Amino acid sequence: EKQGEFHLLIVEDDACSKRTLRFGHGGVRQSVIFLGDPVHLELSYSRTALAGLCLGGQLLRIMILGLGGGSLPMFLRNVYPNAVIDVVENDPEVVNVATTYFNVRVDDNLRLHIQDARTYVESCEPGSYDLIIVDAFQAHSTPPHLTTQEFVLGLRRIISNDGVVIGNIWQRPSNNKYDSMILTYLSVFEGNVILNVKGDANSVILSVPRKINLDKKQLVKLNFATTFSKKLRFDLGALVNDAYVEISSLRLDGKVIRDADISHTD
Repeated sequence: EKQGEFHLLIVEDDACSKRTLRFGHGGVRQSVIFLGDPVHLELSYSRTALAGLCLGGQLLRIMILGLGGGSLPMFLRNVYPNAVIDVVENDPEVVNVATTYFNVRVDDNLRLHIQDARTYVESCEPGSYDLIIVDAFQAHSTPPHLTTQEFVLGLRRIISNDGVVIGNIWQRPSNNKYDSMILTYLSVFEGNVILNVKGDANSVILSVPRKINLDKKQLVKLNFATTFSKKLRFDLGALVNDAYVEISSLRLDGKVIRDADISHTD
């Protein structure tokens, strides 16, 4: 246990060589690894989020907002060995934990930036990335300034024309802003897919800056192909089949979130 800049950081090992990072006692699992197995991806939402890979073109420039224990960037490093991965984390102690206890290795292809995610996004040139994953959490919520339309517009500005943005959003009732966060993404991106992670409290939204005409069956088929082409240990097609949500069926009771709607004390 160690106090980070924003959270109490807790690293735990169990009898099965599983190592877990939590923010605070009773906090949700931020990252899980099996010691000695860098390509294992434990958390269901992380696996489900990879359903967005099939919506992108050449994924050579990747940005991940939020490090946690670093299991997702390390996994993508193995799947896309030629990609440059920028990971943005605002707590230097989280970076220390990830590199000390979770085998995160920094080099020319995996770069860590200790900076606020929004500040980093706003500093990027248009079209800088082919894949952006928004996985930045406090102990119990997404930082408010990373939920607004202005922030999501920033993501759209820096994603390439054939790129994809993947957002991890806690569902109701854990997140009373869920409806509004979904509506905010829908207000910015022309193409969107929502996946409710089976057996978990997470939703994953896949957003692209162009119209897409994919039904559930087609998306499942594309993800079966990704599973085989990337030699994944888990079946992305089956995950999508279980998680797919028809956006038209959602009853979203909220409004688009704007910077003016949040306070600096949220």
